[in-house]
Amino acid sequence: EVQLQASGGGQAQAGGSLRLSCTASGFTFDNAIIGWFRQAPGREREGVACISQTDGRTYYVDSVKGRFTISRDNAKNTVYLQMNSLKPEDTAVYYCAAGLQHLSIYTYNYEYWGQGTLVTVSS
Repeated sequence: EVQLQASGGGQAQAGGSLRLSCTASGFTFDNAIIGWFRQAPGREREGVACISQTDGRTYYVDSVKGRFTISRDNAKNTVYLQMNSLKPEDTAVYYCAAGLQHLSIYTYNYEYWGQGTLVTVSS
């Protein structure tokens, strides 16, 4: 059974930091592109960042460039999202997902999804 478990969410002040983790099981982790997505109340789910299988290529949505960093540890089947300089507009439920096709932040490129973790940033 494929499982993706996101954790690390919580409350932060504007300008603060949080680190999210996504731990996966049930598939060959090294073969999967991993993406982070978020969904704020009343808004569509949007891609935040993604990372390739083994060579470390990454992609970020413009709104988080320079503030968020995605990384992975294939030995631990885990992907991280380090979020710095948080803003109130970063408040959302954050999801991780696994895909096998393209390095992209479009939801339709991802086959497996985990439960989300809530991030709340106050001003």
